[in-house]
Amino acid sequence: MAWDPAQYLKFADHRLRPALDLLARIDAATPRRVVDLGCGTGNVTAILAQRWPAATVGGVDASETMLARAREEHPALSFVAADVATWAADPAVDVLYSNAALHWLGDHDSLFPHLFRQVAPGGWLAVQMPRNFGAPSHTAVADAARDGPWADRIVPMLAPPPVDAPGVYAARLAPLASSLDIWETEYLQILDGENPVAEWTKGTWLRPFLDALEEPDRSGFEAAYRARVAAAYPPGPDGRTAFPFRRLFLVARRAQPGA
Repeated sequence: MAWDPAQYLKFADHRLRPALDLLARIDAATPRRVVDLGCGTGNVTAILAQRWPAATVGGVDASETMLARAREEHPALSFVAADVATWAADPAVDVLYSNAALHWLGDHDSLFPHLFRQVAPGGWLAVQMPRNFGAPSHTAVADAARDGPWADRIVPMLAPPPVDAPGVYAARLAPLASSLDIWETEYLQILDGENPVAEWTKGTWLRPFLDALEEPDRSGFEAAYRARVAAAYPPGPDGRTAFPFRRLFLVARRAQPGA
């Protein structure tokens, strides 16, 4: 999918908060190597470098567009283009951090154990993923997909929610972890602007569906989606819009040999 850094960063402050909440729960004092997996524009990678200034900190992402922005804004850091699903650490890392990236990938049964194997014994895997897929912001995509001449292209793209319940991740990682912390938070985000929830998803979840269409269907589908979202999230008396958004977090420490 073609990422648009400017669209994604329209709500940078709200997108940053869960990244910081995840970072605050990593109890790693002096890691030597830290990787931000699915780093995007690198704004969180830079915060990881500030948290652990003695560590070698780098970012990995599949989007050259996002990485170009990251390299421009954070020239002192190293950014690598790679398929996040198959990326392998060499050597293993002490902190493998991933914020709002892994929900784009399938087969979490295999993915999460694979990622944990990239972590050195005693190191940390820290992940945050959206789990808002049952909310109107996301279900409106399916509703709009079925209601127009674009249905034959968009409906086949629809899929079950990509993020499992917290207990499923606990079952995947508990046999490999010496400690495991999994929780969910629902943020009540207060957004400015006209139909801001549609603007939010246009930078993320809506983008691959728009990329699959050409005009005039692209504009028609977007308009159908935006109308549904505007009805589901009306502005309050002050003109601002409340957007509840649920996210899943996990922080796992890899067991030491013989522990």
